[in-house]
Amino acid sequence: MAGGGGDGLLWHAELKPHASGEYSIAVAQANAELEDQGQVVTSPAATFVGVYDGHGGPEASRFISSRLFPHLHRFASEQGGMSTDAIKRAFHATEEEFLHMVKRSWLKQPQIASVGSCCLVGAITDNVLYVANLGDSRAVLGRRGPDGREVVAERLSNDHNVAEEEVRKELTEQHPDDSRIVIYTRGVWRIKGIIQVSRSIGDVYLKKPEFARDPIFRQYVCSIPLKRPVMTAEPSIKEHQLRQQDLFLIFASDGLWEQLTDKAAVDIVFKNPRAGIAKRLVRAALTEAARKREMRYTDIKHIERGSRRNFHDDITVVVVYLDHHKHGVRPNLGNRNSFRFTNAPVDIFSGSSEEVDHHPLRLNLAMDGAVG
Repeated sequence: MAGGGGDGLLWHAELKPHASGEYSIAVAQANAELEDQGQVVTSPAATFVGVYDGHGGPEASRFISSRLFPHLHRFASEQGGMSTDAIKRAFHATEEEFLHMVKRSWLKQPQIASVGSCCLVGAITDNVLYVANLGDSRAVLGRRGPDGREVVAERLSNDHNVAEEEVRKELTEQHPDDSRIVIYTRGVWRIKGIIQVSRSIGDVYLKKPEFARDPIFRQYVCSIPLKRPVMTAEPSIKEHQLRQQDLFLIFASDGLWEQLTDKAAVDIVFKNPRAGIAKRLVRAALTEAARKREMRYTDIKHIERGSRRNFHDDITVVVVYLDHHKHGVRPNLGNRNSFRFTNAPVDIFSGSSEEVDHHPLRLNLAMDGAVG
């Protein structure tokens, strides 16, 4: 469903069911081309959430949206169920596929070597939640407080962003001979003065120095030479046993978290009706972005894509309600016909993609399109 209160760059889907409750998804576009991608995949026994926040262009986030879950399904099926190892292997396979695609096409399109994406994934199976991430998209749990009347925010992911002192320290220790591995420039900390996130899918030139040394790449894209990789695609993965006091999960790109604290976001979900809750979070973030510029949201929603990036980032939000916890239900990961996909549009402004696919999709069809 496109639009939200007259905002042509805001999209949301109606509340939908998943194995242990309901979920809501919404997206706001700021860039000329939407660089965020979001998806939810459901089956009778499992729920998967993906939020992919691209940078440098939309290619990496779109690539992840088509490739990560087929890999995850394959590895989990081979191992007889979801696991930290299956998730890690799916991330690595997606990264290797993207690298292969870049190597094939970068001479004609040098910029593709500088495109990347944060990657946040949630998987709920057999009453266990797995959260894996690269970059600074974030998963936050809303759980009932001790008094039963309030909600507590519990962050379930790590921000791989050099704004975090711990991340800067990690990079400095990994590069003891490079005093300029992290530089404060243009008002924020950046790796080599270029990028804020330290882990991603893509950003090939920051992981494979041969690209950064190539004369064509240095002429058309980036002139900074590198001696060794300065980013990785190694995800942080958390395993969380769901409990009765766990009420809901918020998965969102940093466009939301730049404007709202974890606590503010969970309070909004806890205190408001479920219908349209992801859209409500997006609008709360847009209202805060407008307030910072001494404007109102009604002013921002009339600003065109591209120009709107000066006021806020692309924002993707998925809210997953945890209504009934299933114990001892072993998901049948081999049944590929049982999955249903909800994908946010590739680009909200153009309306170029089908917003929601209501029909079961065969994951092997997606896998047939894999890059060799």
